[in-house]
Formats: sequence, structure tokens, C-alpha cells
Amino acid sequence: MRRKFYDLQVAHASPLAAEALRRIAELYVIEGEIRGRPPEERLNQRLSRTRPLLDSFHHWLETTLTAVSRKSEIAVAIRYALGRWRALLRYCEDGHIEIDNNAAERALRAVALGRKNYLFAGSDSGGERAATIYSLIGTAKLNGIDPKLTCARCWGALPITP
Repeated sequence: MRRKFYDLQVAHASPLAAEALRRIAELYVIEGEIRGRPPEERLNQRLSRTRPLLDSFHHWLETTLTAVSRKSEIAVAIRYALGRWRALLRYCEDGHIEIDNNAAERALRAVALGRKNYLFAGSDSGGERAATIYSLIGTAKLNGIDPKLTCARCWGALPITP
């Protein structure tokens, strides 16, 4: 949702997009303050501090939508936000959920960047081997294991520095 308003602000210096971004930034300030705290505390903070901001933002979006041209880019961004509003509110209902999916997108970035390279695995069996290696490395990372360091200890292939 934030991306639509950001793109508008960069392209047209839209004051309405700037206001939407300001309101979204307020939500991230709260998330920054409660990051790393227990889920119950995060949930309580979100209910007491975040939810009123979201309610105000929702009202602003609906009011602004009635004041702009239906075919304008800001109207498209607002309709996009309103269409996903229920999904946005989900993070206010569970202290385990993050405000955005940035962590997942960062994890998938390597796949997206290497997509064309993976076409040249040499053969089907080469592609299967590459998939196995990528899965093994990804699993190690998810479990807090540095694959390079672990391989160096097992096989002595890489020098280990303290």
C-alpha cells in the first residue's frame, strides 16, 4: 500500500500522497518502538496506539477519495489501500505479525535476482542439484547456521577467523 503513495510522491510531489506517507510513517514509528518486545505487549501497544491512527487514516482515505477525480492516480492508490484494508488491520490483531512483508521480500530477492542464471544449470539434473544446494543453504540460514562457516569446519575448505 505504501509503495503506491511513494511512487506518486516521487513522480508528482503530490501533497495528498505526502500526507498518506506521513500517516504511514507514524505507524512505523510505533513499530520501531515495540520491535523485539513480547507479542502480548506489542498487541496491547497496537490496540492502544496504532489502531486509533489506522481508524483516522481510514477516515481520511474515504474522505479524500470523495474529493478527488475518480480516474486520478491518487484515487487509484486510495482504492488500492481501501481494498486491502482488512489485510492491513490483521497485524493489529496479533502481536506476532509484522506490519509489512519486508523480511519475506528480502529472503526472496536472491531468487528473483538469480532467476535468469538458474536457466543455465546445464541440464535437468544440474538444476535439481542446484535446487538441493539452495534449499540446504536456505534451511541453514533459517536455523541460524552460517553455511560458509559450517562447511569450513567440516571440510577445512575455508580458513576460519575468530
